[in-house]
Amino acid sequence: MVIKKAEILGYCMGVRRAVETAELACIENPDKKIFTLGPLIHNNSALEALSEKGVNVLKEDASDFVSDGQSVVIVRAHGVPPQIMENLKKKGVTVIDATCPRVLSSQKRAADYAGKGYTVFLAGDKNHGEVAGISGYARASGADCIVIEHKEDAEAVKHVPEKSVLLSQTTISRSEYDAIAAVLKAKNANLVVLNTICPATDERQNALIELCKDVDGILVIGGRHSANTKRLLRTAQELCAHSALIETAKEIPAEFFTLNRVGLTAGASTPDFVIDSVE
Repeated sequence: MVIKKAEILGYCMGVRRAVETAELACIENPDKKIFTLGPLIHNNSALEALSEKGVNVLKEDASDFVSDGQSVVIVRAHGVPPQIMENLKKKGVTVIDATCPRVLSSQKRAADYAGKGYTVFLAGDKNHGEVAGISGYARASGADCIVIEHKEDAEAVKHVPEKSVLLSQTTISRSEYDAIAAVLKAKNANLVVLNTICPATDERQNALIELCKDVDGILVIGGRHSANTKRLLRTAQELCAHSALIETAKEIPAEFFTLNRVGLTAGASTPDFVIDSVE
């Protein structure tokens, strides 16, 4: 059997930075409790490794957190709404912001346009932490923020105000975003469309598309709650006869051991040690 990995796979810059930030916090604060707001990243294996180092997980809104003055709270790569950040600081805890720089940029751009009186349209998953954070910044600056998950949601929008802007969750697929933008643009030709998709998302998608040309099956390695991992799976299902999403090597379907050429890709929250174990 030939095993071939996508040219680009696994941890993106923002996720690697967040994990390293949490690990460093444990080293630099040996006498303090370390918490993250919600799971730091969407990968169980990585979270288990962090837990073994002393990293605890709070609810995403920190509603279950009581400060004892000896705690460190890490804001994960997805970011949080500004109100949550303010509430944490009022509790007197040490806050380490590990929000991905690209997400920070989206938060700022949403706030800037909102402050100028624009209606903000945000393409992405309504239940994703990044979307909650970006929309929180837009609303805190006085704008309506309308979250669009699919092209059909855009089609259902009755009115796109003259001053409107569209941006996206950083991990949305290019094709999904373009489809949403086209529908909204048809309702308002002056709609400002921002490119806020992370290059890592496009790079992993494009690398997977190339990989599918050379293999009989694709294993997508990553967390089942990871947005970019699920999008990789959809691409694999469209282009390859055999495809599956797995979190660990134990989940490899039996059929893949009968294939001649198997391709591996991995979501942006998948650590190297998990990819290596599958290979």
